[in-house]
Amino acid sequence: MEKDVCATSCVNRSRVERVINAFPEETLLYGATEIFKMLADPNRLRLLHALSQEEMCVCDLAALVEVSDSAVSHQLRLLRTARLVKCRRAGKMVYYRLDDQHVENLLQEGLRHAEEG
Repeated sequence: MEKDVCATSCVNRSRVERVINAFPEETLLYGATEIFKMLADPNRLRLLHALSQEEMCVCDLAALVEVSDSAVSHQLRLLRTARLVKCRRAGKMVYYRLDDQHVENLLQEGLRHAEEG
C-alpha cells in the first residue's frame, strides 16, 4: 500500500464544499497559471532577478545571461505580455524594469521557498 494515499475512502463533503466555494474564478486561475509558466524558465528568472536589482537595457541583459540580444528580446516580450516587466524607450535604447511590487514579491518568495526546501 502506498504511504501517500488514504487507507480508506471517506470524503468530508462539507470540507470539500467549503473549498469549492472559496475557489477563485476560472479566469483568475488561468491568469495565475500563465504567470507561473513564465516563472518556470531559469533564464526568465535570471532576467527578472536582474531587473529586481535595477533597470537594464536589452544589451546589458543579453551580456548578463550570455545569450543574443534577439533571444533576450523574445523573453522580455513574453514577460511584458504577462505583465511581469515593463519598458521605456530613451532615444535608441529600451530599458526594462519589473512591472510592480507583486513581481518582486513573487520572485523573492519563490527563491526563499527554494532556499528553505
